[in-house]
Amino acid sequence: MSERPTLHLRDRTVKALKDDQMRQAVRKAVDRLSGNKDKAARELPNWEDWREQTKLIRQHTVNHLDYYLKLLTDNVRKAGGKVYFAPGPEDARQIITGLCKQYGAKKIVKSKSMVTEEIHLNKALEAAGMDVIESDLAEYILQLAGETPSHIIVPAIHKNRQQIAELFSKAAGEKVEPDTPALTAFARKVLRNKFMTADVGITGCNFAVAETGSITLVTNEGNARLTTALPRVVISVMGMERVIPTFEDLEAVLSMLPRNATGQKLTSYVSVINGPRKPDDIDGCEKFHLVIVDNGRSRMLADEEFRQALHCIRCGACFNVCPVYRQIGGHAYGSVYGGPIGSVITPMLEGDLEFWGELSYASTLCAACTTACPAKIPLQDLLFKLRQRRVSAGHTQAFEKFAFGMWKRFFKLPSTYKFAMKAASLGQKPLVNNGYITAKLPLLANWTNSRYMRAAADTTFRDEWKKRKK
Repeated sequence: MSERPTLHLRDRTVKALKDDQMRQAVRKAVDRLSGNKDKAARELPNWEDWREQTKLIRQHTVNHLDYYLKLLTDNVRKAGGKVYFAPGPEDARQIITGLCKQYGAKKIVKSKSMVTEEIHLNKALEAAGMDVIESDLAEYILQLAGETPSHIIVPAIHKNRQQIAELFSKAAGEKVEPDTPALTAFARKVLRNKFMTADVGITGCNFAVAETGSITLVTNEGNARLTTALPRVVISVMGMERVIPTFEDLEAVLSMLPRNATGQKLTSYVSVINGPRKPDDIDGCEKFHLVIVDNGRSRMLADEEFRQALHCIRCGACFNVCPVYRQIGGHAYGSVYGGPIGSVITPMLEGDLEFWGELSYASTLCAACTTACPAKIPLQDLLFKLRQRRVSAGHTQAFEKFAFGMWKRFFKLPSTYKFAMKAASLGQKPLVNNGYITAKLPLLANWTNSRYMRAAADTTFRDEWKKRKK
């Protein structure tokens, strides 16, 4: 799924912390998004009841996923579409590339889709000689920059106007001013021509409605609607958990998705695809194909503890409140999916605790993500369980094992605990300045290189208690 980064998480984090522009852009954006979400929560009566309903809908669907996928498949086919199941990313790429070749496609337009990022679809299509263009403005910016999304909802959250103007100027061959009207005009000029000439449109899927075989797409730009209405052939790609039983369930979940994502009551465009064009339709595709991707989701489904991570509605609310994400941005995670939810699902989708399990440490376990999640996924509990599994599997460094072994030895008995506290109090004295350890200690460098460490008290609570008793 995710291409393994060459740098360790620690080194990626250090690199991100040095990028002041990115950190400023991310903090400004997530503050605005989380503030909008809080306002939306206050305006919607019985907010916790809505969260509970979202949780129950997703829980029921995931627990009966085989039934609803079968129902969805049957109804898509009844409507005239075709359905394909892809066990892994290579299977998905082959299916989609094969369909594009079948229709002689040379130009492809895509709407925003995290699952196509997950399977690295663009590279495969370009390798097959096809021209692929991202129609979502933020995704188009990242395509020009050669970067992956750093946020589920706002992929280019880390970019400022000047950087975007430089990318557009390079693509245009002339200067594009770094102001909103100029940037919008350039994007509109490029993308509208792509819509009109595309042979195939490729979309993701926010939710698929099982009872009708409908594919729902949620955007603020209308690009998904153009992607599905103008090209002759449309291919929708969805993770297999993105199904919803009924339109009533969809109504509930769509009430929560935009409010948690951007603070909107409703996104600008909600498009519903019901297969290929009917004889009396005025627009729409002639051929419709749905590709359902597993890619490790069955493994998560079989895991009773981590199955609830599949309840995610991809709103990005956990990103916006995470103190780690706001400092390092999305690219430091090294995965297609960053933030708290990415730290949970990436190791599970990959089936690799040794390498990707380190993402569980990109968290303070403060539970802000759980509080923000509209589906009530206990993200901090799952992150903690990932740490437990990783340690139990022996995927820890020798020094870490030694350090915690010594901690266990000293803190097991009152006598050794008292000795350790006394030794720490005395040994720290040359390093203490105004109550903090400010020296960059080799063994604690990851902490002391970027922040001060509070010094241990001169006297322990036990000693102070004895004095007071006397």
